[in-house]
Order: sequence, then C-alpha cells, then structure tokens
Amino acid sequence: MHLIQSNGYQLELGSILESSFSEKLQSFSNEKIVLFADENTSEACVSYLLTQFEQLSEAEVIMIPAGEIHKTVEIVENIWEVLSDYQVGRHDLLINIGGGMITDMGGFIASCYKRGIEFINVPTSLLGMVDASIGGKTGVNLGHFKNQIGVFSHPIAVYIDPIFLSTLPKAELMSGYAELLKHGLISDALLYAEVLAQMEEAESIPVELLRDGIEIKNKVVTADPLEKGERKKLNFGHTFGHVIEGFYMGREGVSHGWAVAIGMIFESYLSYKRGLLTLKDYQKIELDLKKWYNIPPFSNEDMQEMVNWLSNDKKNRSGKIQCCLLEGIGKCTFDHEISQDEAVEVFLHFKNQQINLN
Repeated sequence: MHLIQSNGYQLELGSILESSFSEKLQSFSNEKIVLFADENTSEACVSYLLTQFEQLSEAEVIMIPAGEIHKTVEIVENIWEVLSDYQVGRHDLLINIGGGMITDMGGFIASCYKRGIEFINVPTSLLGMVDASIGGKTGVNLGHFKNQIGVFSHPIAVYIDPIFLSTLPKAELMSGYAELLKHGLISDALLYAEVLAQMEEAESIPVELLRDGIEIKNKVVTADPLEKGERKKLNFGHTFGHVIEGFYMGREGVSHGWAVAIGMIFESYLSYKRGLLTLKDYQKIELDLKKWYNIPPFSNEDMQEMVNWLSNDKKNRSGKIQCCLLEGIGKCTFDHEISQDEAVEVFLHFKNQQINLN
C-alpha cells in the first residue's frame, strides 16, 4: 500500500481491501452512506464494493447515465432532490465511484448540499486515478463550457485501486494515458518516456507508473491548492483541449483525455511558434501524440466557433486568453496571453493536416 501525503486527506494507492477504507466506513456506522456512480461503473465496481464491505449493506445507490453530456447543473439538482428524499444530513457520507466525471460531479454535489457533507473518491478510470480525483477541483459543465460551475473542496480520502483498471475499454485507458503524458511533459521527461513505452505494451499498468504520475499531480496541488501559480501548469493542453472537448461532446470516440492530447499538440506548436520550444522537441511531441490521438476534421466555421469559445475559458484573465506553453519536454511555463489571431493560426495549421475522426 502506497500512502501519499496530501492536503489534509488520505490518498492511498493499492488494494482497497488492504486500505483504511473499511475503517473509514466504520466511522460512519451510525450515519447514512450514499454511493454515486454512472452506468459504466455500477455493475462491476459498485457491485464489487457492496460485496466486499458489509458496512455498505444498507447504503443507497444513485446511478446516472454515462457520458460528459450528463455532467450538468440540471442533473446535479435532481441528485440534490434525491439526497433530500433520502433524508441525507450534514453528517452523512457520499462515496463517488467512477471516472473523472463522477468524482468532479460528486465532489460538487457533496460540497454544496446542506453547505457541505463529507465525501470519498474511489476513482475507477486511469484518468480519474492520476488526475481528476486528486486536488480538490469539483464541478459541472455549463452548456459546452467545461467545468464552468464548481468549487475547490477536498474529499476526506481517495482510494486508488488498480484492480478497477481491468474493467476499462482501451479508449478509456487512452484517455488516462493522455493526462499521464501531460504530467511528464510539464515536469518530468523521464516519466513522459516511460508512459510512451508503456502505451506500447498490452500488459497492465505498473503500480510504480501510477504512483509516479499521482505524485506529480499531488505535489503540485499540495503546494498550490487554489491555482494561484504553479498549479496552472496542470492546465497544459486544456486551453485548446476544453473547447475541442466541448465542440465534439457527445460524439463517439471523444473523451476528455483525447481532447487534452489534441490540445497538447496545438499548444506545443504554439510554443514552437513563440520560440520557446525547439523544432526537434515540437516534432517529437507531435509525432508521439499523433500516433495515438487523431486530430479531428473541422471546417472554417467550426474553427471560428471554437476560437470564439476560447474567449470564455475559465482560466482567462482581464478578457485575455491564458495558455501554458512548453520550453522543453519536462519544462512548462504558464500565464501566457494569446490572441485570437494566434489561435486561428494554430487551427489553420492543423486544418491542413486533418485526419478523419475514427
């Protein structure tokens, strides 16, 4: 069991059966416990926990449809009403079991319901394990805009059990790999190389690789919990990635990680055009990522709409588009202002290299 120091909560990597999860549940023995999941994780992951932990025998289960299109204020409001119907109180517990969508939503639901109830994250996707469940960011989408409504709020514990990765289809693993690649690109060239090598393997992901990726994310957010400085580096690939994700939301094959991977290609190109990243490093990043993540086709009208959306990104300041740029593999800088003209130039560059989205 790997115990990772975090901001006032437990972060444990290893078998949940050998973790402090059972002890944590016992501390809520006189309270209500509610499990929150989507239809992708309900059958395998929720059933596994219900079978293994007798403390969950009387737990209620709230299940929603899978997919980012359901990460909305309307769905959250419905869940608040269900919690109220269950007479869940301020001393009760919500357990979020699923990928990044579930831990984002569940954390937001718990943090606002009756001014806040305790919650635990049990991420079941690779992306959830190495990124979304860690760091205290919660939220839901507002229309096409990613995570526009949310708060910073930490769970009382995060339990990361690699056993759940065996339930994932390849597309979900690839989404998580994108965030691991990002962690390498922003701070650790060796991790970046190790992740690329692992992507070539069909075998299970080594726990050590998970630990290294988790520790990078956790170290950054522990030092800068409210994203005032260094934590902004974790947004590399997300300025362009979020508008791409929003624009293609609901289409088969589209995921957060896929959009971030495309965003990283775009922002690496912009880093090169700004003279921050060498041509050699840019070409390597582009080649590495394009091998696994297709750039979608888009028209001039699509491009202009996405560029306009950049102006409403939640990371913007004083009406200026903010972006993270690379100075090398493993070295990221933040707070770069980019113009709409620059954004158009980036989209145009890749429009000429379009590959059909599978």
